[in-house]
Amino acid sequence: MVTSLHMGWRHVLFANWPVDPDLLDVHLPSAFSVDTYDGDAWLSVVPFTNVDVRPTWIPDGWGFPLPELNLRTYVTHDGHDGVYFFSLDAQGILGVIGARLFHHLPYYYARCSLAEVNGDVRFRSRRLHPGARPVHFEGTYGPASTELDVQSGSLEEFLTERYRYYTEAQDGSLRYAAIDHEPWPLYKADPTIETNTLFEANGFGHPETEPVHYYSPGVRTIASPNRRV
Repeated sequence: MVTSLHMGWRHVLFANWPVDPDLLDVHLPSAFSVDTYDGDAWLSVVPFTNVDVRPTWIPDGWGFPLPELNLRTYVTHDGHDGVYFFSLDAQGILGVIGARLFHHLPYYYARCSLAEVNGDVRFRSRRLHPGARPVHFEGTYGPASTELDVQSGSLEEFLTERYRYYTEAQDGSLRYAAIDHEPWPLYKADPTIETNTLFEANGFGHPETEPVHYYSPGVRTIASPNRRV
């Protein structure tokens, strides 16, 4: 039986590129509409580490860490907005298998590492999943401002405050889970991204637009069981 999950998302970079909505529309199931801000759709690369991943009935500290990297966009369905994941690369084999089987998320096994260096975060990921397109990401990031005062209706809110994710299962069914957490503490970021092949691996060209970056030290999160839409 699938239960709710506790997760602690830490050292999160939101690296966001504005793109033409038509570019994304052909990559999404027809039931979803591309969500836009001032006419732009967005592709976001998000590296972070997931700490203490566990069913909510297991005591604190008994979970496992799961560094991961994802490529996502923003959609609406039947009046609800949320995140749609194109891919998620993660370090733990058991976590990847569990996420694929029970949460129908497109996880791929990768060798990921996250280390704090001189006050910044150094993140590396290389996909090792058999038969999957290769992905390689390397970057350094951290806070580059005082904490932002995130306003309702702002771009910062649009790109980060999402409380539902959507996915498509292997049988073609559409699924979702609700996400519960406090508002993200956000800072501007000025990352150095040396290598990033996530776009190409998911069938996109690398956007030529100027990205927008935010950093968060993280939040504690509860994800509901995955359900059919």
